[in-house]
Amino acid sequence: MNSNNNSSSHGEVDQRNKESLDSRFNQTLKNVQGLLKGRSIPGKILLTRRSDILDDSGSQERSPSYQRSFSQNDAGTSDDMDKSVEGGVRNTNNSDGNTTVNKFTSSTSKNEDVANEVQNSAMGTRATDSARVTKFTKELSGQMVILERLRELAWSGVPPYMRPNVWRLLLGYAPPNSDRREGVLRRKRLEYLDCVAQFYDIPDTERSADEINMLRQIAVDCPRTVPDGHSASCKWGINDLVTPFLVVFLSEYLEGSIDSWSILDMNSGKISNIEADCYWCLSKLLDGMQDHYTFAQPGIQRLVFKLKELVRRIDEPVSRHMDDQGLEYLQFAFRWFNCLLIREIPFHLVTRLWDTYLAEGDALPDFLVYIFASFLLTWSDELQKLDFQEMVMFLQHLPTQNWTHQELETVLSRAYIWHSMFNSSPSHLAS
Repeated sequence: MNSNNNSSSHGEVDQRNKESLDSRFNQTLKNVQGLLKGRSIPGKILLTRRSDILDDSGSQERSPSYQRSFSQNDAGTSDDMDKSVEGGVRNTNNSDGNTTVNKFTSSTSKNEDVANEVQNSAMGTRATDSARVTKFTKELSGQMVILERLRELAWSGVPPYMRPNVWRLLLGYAPPNSDRREGVLRRKRLEYLDCVAQFYDIPDTERSADEINMLRQIAVDCPRTVPDGHSASCKWGINDLVTPFLVVFLSEYLEGSIDSWSILDMNSGKISNIEADCYWCLSKLLDGMQDHYTFAQPGIQRLVFKLKELVRRIDEPVSRHMDDQGLEYLQFAFRWFNCLLIREIPFHLVTRLWDTYLAEGDALPDFLVYIFASFLLTWSDELQKLDFQEMVMFLQHLPTQNWTHQELETVLSRAYIWHSMFNSSPSHLAS
């Protein structure tokens, strides 16, 4: 009899746990489909048991691995470009400290060469895809992954099917030692589920007043992060930043184009792994930029000021025009730093951009300034023809909907060059 009671009790607990897991994932992710088409943002990052939740065929493509050459003597062939990237593109912490502003004019002309090289060598660099895959495979197959070499490779883009493992390693979530990796991931995933059971899946009677108020505020704010919603105002949330992790980790279990993905056939263990991996990887990402998301967001304000100074040094005419029109950088760049450009480019380019973000590691916040300066100055000529109101509207709805990897690689190439020029000499950016 006791045995039957124990069996029944265990069965009820298991059923409650399953229902709890399902209840979380059955909450809608209805706006992710719009996000992955390029323009809309989800209100909540929770999986839903709908068969049409995601749409981004581009994320599953074998995206061309556009290599960049930063060498003055590079002939521009695909082989040379591949060697230059592997030998010359480094984490921006290792930039040459001898570059001076006096080189700016000549380097600016080289920027155009780099941009042209990227766009004219697409077919050549496609041929190096297999070589790059071989290099990634070699780095990942050893007992100990050398993270610095992995960063060098990842900076120029990660093969999509390798991205989940590479991102976990770059963020320090998965250990570089392959013998420890499976055990560490299992432990961290269980730790996350324990935290959910302890702090989330409990009745309000077990929460403090502060916790209840916090959950209530979250429930109010989440729908306001949806630009197409009917709320009185629109907020940007950290849920934007978890979206790339969600898509990348889903891709580990689901095949084909994203518009055909469904979690109906996924077991609860896989779903739990995705949820835990998203949580821990987002936490690792935010560790390096906590003051971007604390009260008054001083980290973002500091980077917006640096962006303004950098643009002034690189493109004085457009900087002067923006000043003359009274346009403040906070009016458009705050969202860029807050959401890391997720809202500004098609989503199939976001995961490629995040390869570079994660490869930068702790240096990411400073390098964002150079990426965003390069992004802004893509439209230097157009901006100088617009008045204040036109600039605001233009910068809030940038014409990136038809962008491909080529345009993104050009932005990253310029950012790398400018970082090499200015970052080692901060006085160059002093007023």
